Amino acid sequence: MIDNNPVLEALANRRAIRKYTDGPISREDLTAILEAGRWAPSGLNNQPWRFLVIHKDDPRAAKVAQCTKYSKIAQAAKVLICVFLERECIYNEMKDHQAVGACLQNMMLAAHSLDIGTVWLGEILNQEAQVLEVLNLPLEKYELQAVVAAGHPAQKGGSSRKELSEIMLETY
Repeated sequence: MIDNNPVLEALANRRAIRKYTDGPISREDLTAILEAGRWAPSGLNNQPWRFLVIHKDDPRAAKVAQCTKYSKIAQAAKVLICVFLERECIYNEMKDHQAVGACLQNMMLAAHSLDIGTVWLGEILNQEAQVLEVLNLPLEKYELQAVVAAGHPAQKGGSSRKELSEIMLETY
């Protein structure tokens, strides 16, 4: 990666954070994270994502946490950002799912830049109907894409990556 480039450094240094302090996330920081998601690219600029923020003190937070085998992570988070695809907005299913992935990445990078840790909870998709029921949202209108658990980090994240040469199909 190129040194002294804040975007490339953020890409290389952002990690999944699964433990959080008791420190609150400010409304200003939360808004910045959601705005970053809003500015993700989407095909035809259809912006098919929809967000629902659930704060730790909201009774629904514990119920959503019970919908995943990673309930301890979800329970520890200061906020859960539920990200949905609005079914009416879909024009190309694959492109719209890719757009939501870009939206999620934008939000996690924005959180990282604000010293807020996040983890993308994807396993919860196995309980999509249960999550939508807890949130009183119609399954025919919304498709759950992920829940992002967020809070101030109480741990450092770690990761490794394959060498670029291992994932290239041809040399460039």
